[in-house]
Amino acid sequence: MNDQQTTLTTKERQLLRTLAQQVAELAARPIEAEKRDLWRRHNALQSTRPVIFCDPENGWHEIIRPEQLACENELAREWEFRLRREIFWGTQMCDDRVIVPFFDVAHVATESDWGMHETRVGGQHGGAYTWDPPLKEYADLLKLRFPTIAVDAAATQQRAALADEILGDLLTVRVKTLWWWTLGMTWTLVNLRGMMQIMYDMVDAPDELHQVMAFLRDGHLAKLDWLEQEGLLSLNNDGTYVGSGGFGWTDDLPQPDFIGRVRTCDLWGFGESQETVGVSPKMFAEFVLPYQLPILSRFGLNCYGCCEPLDQRWEYVKQIPRLRRVSVSPWSNRAFMAEQLGANYILSMKPNPADLARDSFDEEKVRGILRADLRATRDCRVEVIMKDNHTICNDPHRVVRWVQMAREEAEKL
Repeated sequence: MNDQQTTLTTKERQLLRTLAQQVAELAARPIEAEKRDLWRRHNALQSTRPVIFCDPENGWHEIIRPEQLACENELAREWEFRLRREIFWGTQMCDDRVIVPFFDVAHVATESDWGMHETRVGGQHGGAYTWDPPLKEYADLLKLRFPTIAVDAAATQQRAALADEILGDLLTVRVKTLWWWTLGMTWTLVNLRGMMQIMYDMVDAPDELHQVMAFLRDGHLAKLDWLEQEGLLSLNNDGTYVGSGGFGWTDDLPQPDFIGRVRTCDLWGFGESQETVGVSPKMFAEFVLPYQLPILSRFGLNCYGCCEPLDQRWEYVKQIPRLRRVSVSPWSNRAFMAEQLGANYILSMKPNPADLARDSFDEEKVRGILRADLRATRDCRVEVIMKDNHTICNDPHRVVRWVQMAREEAEKL
């Protein structure tokens, strides 16, 4: 990180402090403690009202537009965006996400690839892309290497010190990095080999496919080992986003013998396999889950699934140890999953984000879907998670109204 990145003007510093003061005031509200308690009881599988969370994702750039940011320094703009987002969550979105009095700074780090890397075409601004997978022949398996992480400790400390200097008397600055989103591996597999080719391989080259999956498994395990040994993991039993929806608030983690150094057994883990949605449950059980299980077995609690429907895979997915949070996507059989999950798992329900992206926002339709889904899952431990929004049609009011309607329908149960 160069000097230019950390050189903020007096005006930029003052603006960040003003925003941080607002976040601190929001975090101190009694309702934030109430929401923390709600999440803890929900994550403990106690009976609560459905928990509501909305993350507009790419839609945030239609809520907080680039031209609205006053800072010019790149790092300052990033921090300004984060603080303004917290303020919107706390003052306008008003879902069950807890506003916390912390400001996290990620490690300055780089991670290598697997010895090969796909060539992407397109994908700008979160859009669609195609890619050229590099693992053309299984004879090239010897070219694969485990990824390595290089942490720039000096730059990390410099960035954290800058945040603490500007914001530290208002928000507690922490060095905290989310080193992965998913440990599912099939995203990596598809990037290396290609979607169509993987489906062929399950029939034409099963031994080789098993070999590459074993390599990916071992590489992920090696990464977890290294992060543990280097003391780079942070607890996620707090307001950290875990899985594909929901937050980590729980008293079940860390483990009773925890003495300060975070291990994977002290954390929530997460796996999914959206990329293999087109293969049979038996092929999923042969080529995917056996390689995910050794990874997920290391974690104290687990989340599984994202956009893929799990109803056809549930007999296999339920084998995951300490599984607590299960994604029920818009394409799943809601009634079946409600019956299977009951009060034994968190049913992480995902409404279809397309309803917020259409030319017109049909509130009656959205409310009707929410009402039907909540009734179908009324005997479960439900969280309603709006996410995966590529656009909200430049209408920030839509996410506000969605939260209002979700809460109204949840309170009718």
